[in-house]
Amino acid sequence: MKAIRRFTVRPVLPDTLRPLADLAHNLRWSWHEPTRALFASLAPEGRTGADPVRVLGALEAPRLAALAADSGFLARLAAAAEDLDTYLHAPRWYQGRSGENPAALAYFSPEFGVAAALPQYSGGLGILAGDHLKSASDLGVPLIGVGLLYRHGYFRQSLARDGWQQEQYPVLDPGELPVTLLREADGAPARITLALPGGRSLHAHIWIARVGRVPLLMLDSDVEENAPGERSVTDRLYGGGSEHRLLQEMLLGIGGVRAVRTYTRLTGTPDPEVFHTNEGHAGLLGLERIRELQDEGLDFDSALETVRAGAVFTTHTPVPAGIDRFDRSLVARHLGEDGALPGVDTGRVLALGDETPLGGEPGVFNMAAMGLRLAQRANGVSTLHGAVSRAMFAGLWPGFDADEVPITSITNGVHAPTWVAPEVGRLGQDPADRELWELRRTLRERLVTDVRERLRASWRQRGAAAAELGWTDSVLDPDVLTIGFARRVPSYKRLTLMLRDKDRLRALLLHPERPVQLVVAGKAHPADDGGKRLVQELVRFADDPRVRHRIVFLPDYGMEMARDLYPGCDVWLNNPLRPLEACGTSGMKAALNGCLNLSVLDGWWDEWFEPDFGWAIPTADGAAAADEERRDDLEAAALYELIERRVAPRFYDRGPDGVPAGWTAMVRRTLADLGPKVLADRMVREYVERLYVPAGAARRALTPDRARELAAWKARVREAWPKVSVDHVEIGDDLAETDAELGATPVVRVGVSLGGLSPDDVEVQAVTGRVGTDDTLVDTRTATLKPAGGPDLEGRQPYAGTLELDRTGPFGCTVRVLPAHPLLAHPAELGLVALPEETTGEGAGVLLR
Repeated sequence: MKAIRRFTVRPVLPDTLRPLADLAHNLRWSWHEPTRALFASLAPEGRTGADPVRVLGALEAPRLAALAADSGFLARLAAAAEDLDTYLHAPRWYQGRSGENPAALAYFSPEFGVAAALPQYSGGLGILAGDHLKSASDLGVPLIGVGLLYRHGYFRQSLARDGWQQEQYPVLDPGELPVTLLREADGAPARITLALPGGRSLHAHIWIARVGRVPLLMLDSDVEENAPGERSVTDRLYGGGSEHRLLQEMLLGIGGVRAVRTYTRLTGTPDPEVFHTNEGHAGLLGLERIRELQDEGLDFDSALETVRAGAVFTTHTPVPAGIDRFDRSLVARHLGEDGALPGVDTGRVLALGDETPLGGEPGVFNMAAMGLRLAQRANGVSTLHGAVSRAMFAGLWPGFDADEVPITSITNGVHAPTWVAPEVGRLGQDPADRELWELRRTLRERLVTDVRERLRASWRQRGAAAAELGWTDSVLDPDVLTIGFARRVPSYKRLTLMLRDKDRLRALLLHPERPVQLVVAGKAHPADDGGKRLVQELVRFADDPRVRHRIVFLPDYGMEMARDLYPGCDVWLNNPLRPLEACGTSGMKAALNGCLNLSVLDGWWDEWFEPDFGWAIPTADGAAAADEERRDDLEAAALYELIERRVAPRFYDRGPDGVPAGWTAMVRRTLADLGPKVLADRMVREYVERLYVPAGAARRALTPDRARELAAWKARVREAWPKVSVDHVEIGDDLAETDAELGATPVVRVGVSLGGLSPDDVEVQAVTGRVGTDDTLVDTRTATLKPAGGPDLEGRQPYAGTLELDRTGPFGCTVRVLPAHPLLAHPAELGLVALPEETTGEGAGVLLR
């Protein structure tokens, strides 16, 4: 029989134990070791990873009575409660900042990986979002997180006997999760509603997860008022077809803004001044904010400028295939007059998602293109990814070189208290080699124990009998070089690159003096049969009795597994196709635990690699890179070579005391010098200083009248721009035709037709730089030219200035005109530029060789 209704029966805590409920429902316990230890002491098996809400739910009345009378436990409880109260209310870094800072900020993401007890993530995007919230809390940044509560989460992974991935979707009961329902003053659940085509409605409740000081609002469509189709909108993460995904993103973006407004109304929290969209899934939030402003009396264009001023957009994908795209007619139907945004011009909405400037299809609505058009500030998630993003989205800013596209980068970071093993955190400033080495072995031994337990459980699930599993007692060796590889399994991450030459891999695993062992984990998307085949290939290799004591695949990779995996590995392997790894934070978590990286120079490793931190896997280039088979063969061979000739020898090169001094020196440098760079605290500080504070200032500056003025100015500039031209250029009367001396300061004079605009509407620049063989300027610098009198008889406005020839070698110059306004965040913001008609010659610029 099946239950027709579920209930969560909560224990009634005595007054002296009431603080346990507050501690359990604030996810700070997930990164606060004393609180974790407190709940572990209550768990039946004393497990440190125990979920406090479930622990409390399992406590029976006699146990509660005993705890209420235990003075030692009550003292520990009081100390933990007092510590949490201080953490929540004492001023922190953000409160000590000078100047005017945003009173509140909203951070939207489709997934959040805060703790295993709240499984609302699939991979790196969600873990990054969770770490962002935790570090914002630690720093006192007044963030409000916004996401969805998926009743089935992502999925649980297991393996069939033949190694094929299988998925399970256990039902998540909010009553058993560390969340509370947001309620109106009369006790009724707070609810937001979206209108859908055909007179339907999508209702959602709002659950709150407390992430330290940060509230995470999670919308849940599994409410009785919804029809079955609408009730299932938040059924699972990244599931369903196109319309289902659009409904999820409407609920996240449009519903998320309404949830924020409900939350601030009920709690008195300030309304956010800045809205941060973490990837395009939540981009529709900008349209809801336009609708709000239109209801307050602004027209669409003025509302758009207001929304843009206070918006930050972060892109995480380095390939167009990673962007959510919808049929334009589907978007129009759901957001039009019969949909969620009545009164908002559907044609203008569709134009925001137009991907044709990117070489895309005219019938498609592109969520990333919309996100970039709705945000005045945008960023990628590593230096290399910033460059890749500027090139990928350059079509939205025609006329500008890719390096001038207004997308910056802030390299991701990871939350150290979550990911660092307590023993590593307790290390002194300069630990001795032996101390480091003994700690590494302790962590490796713990990983070996954990792997054996997980492997036995996996084989039992695959149908093996206990009598078949004696071999698992000797899987892995705590004294053998241990390499870890764990991540999602899209093709570009190349899970099976290590299998390109199976004989060579076996030789590495079974080397008589310098053996290697591999711990591998990863989930393929349920709809990705190609990814599942990669998992199966790896599993079948690891099942081979010849090597199964040296290589294991662990199913159901998640946060709790990762907490033991990162510290226990000596080397973290990452071999994506460069440059398709936007950042790749797993290696950062490993580094914080003294694990060395062995990685392709992609993502964060590209900018922070040093030989003392690990090894860079060479990548194929030229013709070899174009041939996928040859490329993978070459890069796999380079990987084997590095392990065999450099990594393993360094690990096994022991001194008289049995300690590999060369290895421990690398561990020490990784902890001391690389560790501070990869912290999420550093990342969040950068977001605050470089994006949030400027966005807040821009939003405050844009009063309704100024928004109307800015929108009108942009419209006037766009209309006039086709008539703006650079008509005449003279550079250095005293220069020779093709050369000049270092240090010369030639005068440049320009005649510009402004097409009815005034000199205050534009900036005229001379652009200088080195030139390549095709006369393209690189490593450019700009000098602003000033008006030099009134217009001539033909109406051309004269400008003049001086150049500084401060570099030898091939040198070039050109002139351009850009729109200029004090409220623009970047000169390329409008995507408008006027250049000389020709790229060389008297009418354009000068080349000095």
